[in-house]
Amino acid sequence: MASYVGLWIDHREAVIVSLTGEVDKTMRVISDMEKHVRFSGGAQKASSEDRRDRRFEGHLNEYYDKVVSCIRNADSILILGPGEAKGEIKTRLDGESLGGLVVGIETVDKMTDRQIAAKVRRHFIH
Repeated sequence: MASYVGLWIDHREAVIVSLTGEVDKTMRVISDMEKHVRFSGGAQKASSEDRRDRRFEGHLNEYYDKVVSCIRNADSILILGPGEAKGEIKTRLDGESLGGLVVGIETVDKMTDRQIAAKVRRHFIH
């Protein structure tokens, strides 16, 4: 039986809705990251900013690894979300040879779990 996945993602959390037949399951992955703030400043601030950027990237990589492990067995993936994370997770999926499973990427604002599940069901179960 086909397994369809809808993924709503931003840098703070991912909501994964899996549809298998008539059953849907919702799972949440939290990134545990502080908000990424970019500062403008002189060379003195550059080294602390570089460390902060590297720490942010490290957390982001761990977070995306967790998300990919949760959706690895999907037959089709719909990616939803408000910001850059959609494209970043698509790039990660491409690197894992899973990019071909992505059937769409849509920009949407914050949604409840029920709204995400309904959107995923409408997309896959016409």
